[in-house]
Amino acid sequence: MSDASDKTGKEAANGDEPQEPVGGERLAEARREQQISVSDIAKELHLDEPKVRALERNEFDVIGAAVFAKGHLRKYAQLVGVDEGDVMADYYQLNRAAGMPPLVSGRRRPRREMSPGPWIAVVVVLIVAATAYWWFTYKPTFVEEGPVDPVMQPATPEPMPVEPEDEQTAPDAGDDDSAVLQSVSDEAEEPVVEETESPTLGDGQMRVLLTYSGDCWTEISDASGRRLFFDLGTDGRTVELSGEAPFNVLFGNANNVSIRVNGSERAIGAAERRGRTARLTIDGS
Repeated sequence: MSDASDKTGKEAANGDEPQEPVGGERLAEARREQQISVSDIAKELHLDEPKVRALERNEFDVIGAAVFAKGHLRKYAQLVGVDEGDVMADYYQLNRAAGMPPLVSGRRRPRREMSPGPWIAVVVVLIVAATAYWWFTYKPTFVEEGPVDPVMQPATPEPMPVEPEDEQTAPDAGDDDSAVLQSVSDEAEEPVVEETESPTLGDGQMRVLLTYSGDCWTEISDASGRRLFFDLGTDGRTVELSGEAPFNVLFGNANNVSIRVNGSERAIGAAERRGRTARLTIDGS
């Protein structure tokens, strides 16, 4: 209750209309609506209460490394039923707007001379933690894309059964050799034509091209639930995706991205937007 009254008092003192909560503020609002205490959240996140309140105030440098701040934000969002994608989009926008990476901390201000040993240990720990987090977050994408390669293999074994037939027909008559070889060569040429047509999209498949003009957190999965793209798009970046239609899409800043579906431009409608974020379904039609 004290959190809500403090927030209301600040808004009244400023004389401005209440702004839409972002990042940790969004989580704090959901917690208060569900009458969950800061102590309960701290126990679930294995943090002390001051750090939970720092998360709610978007003071992520208090948590430490960016990988830990993002992990706690995701867990907090799950506890209070807030969409993780919206919270992460807010996180990236807040850190970009601040003009500093999430890893910057107030500890750098004291210019005390220290031996390099402790800093090297800290860097090694951060690299290991970031690598482990990246692996477990993005591992499903590589696992699911693996089975695509064997699709091209059936084209090569087809000519193999033709060779025994060639040996059986040869002893019958020498004059027929040229005719047999002619038919074998004609049959062998047919798979080549099929291989040139293989890059075309199959039934139910769709190709999407994204072009970014600024920062935009993006999450895209196809109809099978396979995660196609889960990353921060930056100015000038172009991403091409293909998969089973329709695609489920989340943009953290929809004004910074343009879409082309199977070569045609696809606009983001007003009904698909919510503030600067957008949720939409692309069906390829």
